[in-house]
This record gives sequence, structure tokens and C-alpha cells, in this order.
Amino acid sequence: MAGHSKWANTKHRKAAQDAKRGKIFTKIIRELVTAAKIGGGDPASNPRLRAAMDKALSNNMTRDTMNRAIARGVGGEDDSNMETIIYEGYGPAGTAVMVECLSDNRNRTVSEVRHAFTKTGGNLGTDGSVSYLFTKKGVISYPAGTNEDQVMDAALEVGADDVVTYDDGAIDVFTTPESFGEVKDALDAAGLVSESAEVSMIPATKVDLDIDSAPKLLRLIDMLEDCDDVQEVYHNGEVSDEVAATL
Repeated sequence: MAGHSKWANTKHRKAAQDAKRGKIFTKIIRELVTAAKIGGGDPASNPRLRAAMDKALSNNMTRDTMNRAIARGVGGEDDSNMETIIYEGYGPAGTAVMVECLSDNRNRTVSEVRHAFTKTGGNLGTDGSVSYLFTKKGVISYPAGTNEDQVMDAALEVGADDVVTYDDGAIDVFTTPESFGEVKDALDAAGLVSESAEVSMIPATKVDLDIDSAPKLLRLIDMLEDCDDVQEVYHNGEVSDEVAATL
């Protein structure tokens, strides 16, 4: 299936911004500690930890740093009571936005998230208001130049849901959250080097953004990602190449 790599474009923009702010490692470490604390330190039996580890390695975190974070979680050295909180809302042009947070203070977190929505013309919704528009999936991404047939064969052999090749040559392999680790291992064993690998929320439909609404959504995403408690921001906005060129 061919298309334009909108998923990759959004993801790479986000990765670049997080790296620039120096926050990505802090957020990944927080997720590693929490995942290990809740489900144990064995990624084979803890899908949440496995996904966090793959994300850490995709962002060039050293194994030593990653293992120390896991040890903190398993050993109970981190005494903060972090909980996962999902907020849902509407951004510019009616875009659906989901905000995944790790927080030890719900009041602080919801205040910061609501402020970001309000400042950008959006509004925070109720539970279930937009989550039905998204599906949780594993996404393993390969850069242009990767052997498409090799990816296809290895992915489908191990039970991946779909393999999408984009116009720019990039490839995404989609999996269920449960099979994410198994599929990633099989692709690694086939000698394929992924650009990124994570479990994400994929929108079923997209909302086209024009020259007025696109900058507003980008500002909302930036404000949300600036919040220390926010781990991930998912949305269904899509920016055409023509509009992107004006930003």
C-alpha cells in the first residue's frame, strides 16, 4: 500500500523538537521506571516495558542508562506514585487530540493540559470524546532505501498487521500492541535496522489543516509537549505539502 509519509513527518518533527529541548530522555526514563515498577523488569512478559525500551534505543539512549532506570523501578528505589492519565480534547479545525501523561499530581497536570488547549483555541473534552477515533498499534519504521521485499516477507511471516510503503520510500510496519515485541525481534533477526519503534495511537481518519489552522495545531502540540507530565501527544491533523511549505 503506497501513500505519503504523513505519520513519519509528524513523528520526525516531534522527535527533533523533543531532542532540542532535552526532555525526551527524562520522559523515557520516567516511562521505563513506571513500566518496570508495575509489570516487572522482564520485557518478554511486560509489553509496556518492551515498548519503552525500544523507544529508548530508537532515541539513542545507552543501555546502561536504560538498565539503571529499569533497576530503579524493579527495586522500588523510585517512591513517586506515578499514574498514567489520558486526556482527550479538540484542537483547531475540530482535530481530535489525545494526551498521554505520567503524573503524581492530577490537579497540576490537568491544569497545564487545559491551559494549552485554551490558549490555542481548543478545548478539553470528556473521557471517550475522541478516543474512539484512534487505535493503539505498534509502529516499526524503516528509512528510504530499506529492502521493501525483505521487510514485507519478515513482517508478514511473523504476523504483522500491515506494511505500508510511502512515496518517499520510507516503510512502516504496523502490529497489534501485544505482538509488537515479537514482530520487532523477527525484523531485527532478519538484519533490518529500524529508524524508530514504538506503540502509538493511530487515527482512523484525518482532518486536513489549512494555512490558518495548521500553525495553531502545531502550537498546541508544542505547548503540550513542554509540560513535564506529558509523555505523548496524538492527533488526527494532516498538513499538505503545500501548507507545510508555508509554515
